[in-house]
Amino acid sequence: MDKYSDNNGMPKGMRLVFGIFMVLVYLAVGVLFLCNVFDIINYGVSIAIGVLLCLYGIYRGYRMYKGQTY
Repeated sequence: MDKYSDNNGMPKGMRLVFGIFMVLVYLAVGVLFLCNVFDIINYGVSIAIGVLLCLYGIYRGYRMYKGQTY
């Protein structure tokens, strides 16, 4: 039963793939905000949101890297 996570029935490998995907999404959307692709808010807010998303993506990636016990 160790191939399943403790909190739900999702296999650990699938949770790892989903985690990597989410890190890439956070970083990609953060870069898009930094490049002002969405152009729906002023540039200062766009930079702030982009920096926050990039930092959160890096933080999630670091947590995922440190949490692996292979």
